[in-house]
Amino acid sequence: MTTYVLRRLMLYIPTLLGISLAIFLLLRVLPGDIAEIMVLGAGGGDASVNREAQEQAITELRRQLGLDKHVAVQFWDWISSASRGDFGVSFWTKELVRKEIGQRLPLTVELCVLSIMVAIVIAIPVGVLAAVHQNSLLDYALRIFSLAGLSIPAFYAAIMLILFLVVNFRWIPPLGVKMLWENPADNLQQLILPALVLGYELSAITSRMVRSTMLEVLREDFVRTARAKGLADFVVVTRHVLRNAMIPVITIVGLQIAGLLGGSVVIETVFALPGMGTALVGSILHRDYPMVQAIILLFATLVLTVNLLVDVMYAWLDPRIRFG
Repeated sequence: MTTYVLRRLMLYIPTLLGISLAIFLLLRVLPGDIAEIMVLGAGGGDASVNREAQEQAITELRRQLGLDKHVAVQFWDWISSASRGDFGVSFWTKELVRKEIGQRLPLTVELCVLSIMVAIVIAIPVGVLAAVHQNSLLDYALRIFSLAGLSIPAFYAAIMLILFLVVNFRWIPPLGVKMLWENPADNLQQLILPALVLGYELSAITSRMVRSTMLEVLREDFVRTARAKGLADFVVVTRHVLRNAMIPVITIVGLQIAGLLGGSVVIETVFALPGMGTALVGSILHRDYPMVQAIILLFATLVLTVNLLVDVMYAWLDPRIRFG
């Protein structure tokens, strides 16, 4: 196990390096020049202003931002600084990227954690009940509930939820956000609806997987042996069947972490949450290279870490699994 974990950790650096290079090059080929946008504005500048002076201002700004250097030099400067925890200064806000991420990351992490908790609370009972009561009315109702989560886009569900609350209860989403350590009650009140939307979408796939794996395990010989010993159905299902059925489920949950980070971008925008998602959208629109690169690199690190933890959990759930 230790050798396997160390080998996986050694793959971190080349993987992150490849992701960093890809996002760095993709940003450079996007249409639009951040220096021109900052000097001329979105409208292309004032025609009455001396064009030569504008070009000089653009050239000087590109030099200040380091965009006049060769792309390879720019990448080396950025990746060497990022390896020391220095992601540079935002082109648009003029703030340290590390500072802005530190302010926004806790909110996104909390939203993701709450969404996963909501998904697990919904998916496991729904999947277990659907498997135990296979082909019953309850099973059909729970399957329809899961299919609805797969069919309805998260942004549409979020908008419909807000409209329902506004029309029926005169409730408007709060514009400001209190952090958990500042005011836990207000913080949870502000994040519970986004977490419910994301969690319901995640639970749809997970509950279907729980049902499928539960049905497979319920047909195993050791389940019939456990029932023949006189164990109650509740004990058989929770202690024996569910644990053996969780390995594929954990795989699905681990893979959904990447989707959860992507979904947080949309949900944070809909609910006006100042998290990493809204920061990423704004940075892309403003061609804020340092901010976009830092956020993508952080997301990639989180996904790789979660995938490693998922692999380690396999051995904990099933002692028969050994890593070479």
